[in-house]
Amino acid sequence: MSRAAVLVTGGAGFVGSHACLQLEDAGYLPVVIDNLRTGNRDAVKWGPFEQQDVRDTEAVAAVIRKYRCAAVMHFAAAAYVGESVANPGLYYDLNCGGMISLLKAMQSTGVGTLVFSSSCATYGVPDTLPITETSRQNPVNPYGHSKLMCEQMIRDQAAAGDMQFALLRYFNACGADPEGRLFERHDPETHLIPLVLMAAAGMAPPLQVFGTDYNTPDGTCIRDYIHVADLARAHVLALRRLQGGSSGFAVNLGTGTGHSIKGIIQAAEAATGRPVPWHAQARRPGDPPELVADTSLAAKLLGFRPQHSSLPEIIRHAAPGFGLEARHDACL
Repeated sequence: MSRAAVLVTGGAGFVGSHACLQLEDAGYLPVVIDNLRTGNRDAVKWGPFEQQDVRDTEAVAAVIRKYRCAAVMHFAAAAYVGESVANPGLYYDLNCGGMISLLKAMQSTGVGTLVFSSSCATYGVPDTLPITETSRQNPVNPYGHSKLMCEQMIRDQAAAGDMQFALLRYFNACGADPEGRLFERHDPETHLIPLVLMAAAGMAPPLQVFGTDYNTPDGTCIRDYIHVADLARAHVLALRRLQGGSSGFAVNLGTGTGHSIKGIIQAAEAATGRPVPWHAQARRPGDPPELVADTSLAAKLLGFRPQHSSLPEIIRHAAPGFGLEARHDACL
């Protein structure tokens, strides 16, 4: 029996490549489109690869027809908050322009099932914690605005025609494949846990900690960290729910537990046995003290519960990508 093909835009990236692995394990054929602007060709291991830009509508439609894709997972996007502030036009071009093109390609080929990689950045600075799916969406940077605009495009397209969608709002993706088949690679690297591990390994300067005077237990920001393998598995669960007849939904993907920056540093030191050099810097404008997800809706709709997202396990799986070994018995 042939496997159902799923188009994965941005499938050479960090989360997209892990989603391809999960699709393969679930019996699907992941078909990757990626322009390799930030993705890595060698991360595409579980299905065919087409080097195309998602903004090229005809090229995307041709790939959908070639492999008879039954659904789409859309990861292709620019995702650096600082870059979005410095160059907002690029983010509206890549993220919003890419979404417009993809929706046209789906419409022209009759594909009506879409799982979208959204972000907690659509919420901005929350009024209350934990953040629920009904919390006010008020982004504070162009990246968050572009993701929220994409969500609205999807909702409008669904209202106008036959389309099913899942809007998956990520909190902080981290870790790596538990079996070591994929690792996290960004250039430039902006994610906290890789920067912590790079500092521990001597691969980067001391970590810059922006703000040590927040109203949190240790003065540093608190965030919700979800293992990328759990995140990728949630995409497959969302796809299956849509294929089972759900019309559309939005869910947060996190753990419901927050960790401070100092807590991450301490966990990395305990796991690797290496000191993590760091320097305190002034707060960055717009950084809220705490961002933590309410994950109850994902549990209810998808049956989703993280399996690998304890902080020691996240660090243990991420460390080999930076030449470090982490203890299996490390704990907070």
